[in-house]
Amino acid sequence: MLALIVGCEVAFWILLATALATRYVLPARKLGAVLLISVPLVDVVLVVASLVDLRRGGEASPSHGLAAIYLGVSVAFGRQMVSWAGQRFARRFAHGPAPTRPPLVGRDHASHERRQWLRHLLAYLIATGVLGLFTLLVGDIDRTVPMWAPMAPWAIALVIDFVISFSYTLAPRKTRG
Repeated sequence: MLALIVGCEVAFWILLATALATRYVLPARKLGAVLLISVPLVDVVLVVASLVDLRRGGEASPSHGLAAIYLGVSVAFGRQMVSWAGQRFARRFAHGPAPTRPPLVGRDHASHERRQWLRHLLAYLIATGVLGLFTLLVGDIDRTVPMWAPMAPWAIALVIDFVISFSYTLAPRKTRG
């Protein structure tokens, strides 16, 4: 299962790079757009493979939890990651404008950090939902407990991220000088 996760991660970045190269280097914008739209299919393959493995009696493991996390993060942050990569690719290979950067100070920064935390929460909730679905479809809670293991440390990270992200609301960063 872990090999499949690594393979899907590699496939994600290869497909993204191919889509961006097609879009900005060739330039075949429509084909590039189709390839960009297909990037999330890697997540679908991973989740379906995880579910098939579990339904066929495979031993649930933290790797299945990682598959759910991968999907959650991709859904919550995928568009942002693709935009980030696209801006840099366009700048480097198609003489595009400089990439936009998030605000670093003040209320705008605090607002950005809150939105990022909400994305983080969304990713967590999606992963939890996928694991819940896996558990229901397997039909044996005891057998699926190991795949939930990654969620506890992630919950701690989510709480820490909340404290840091929302601290900027109470005490916004100030410009230097």
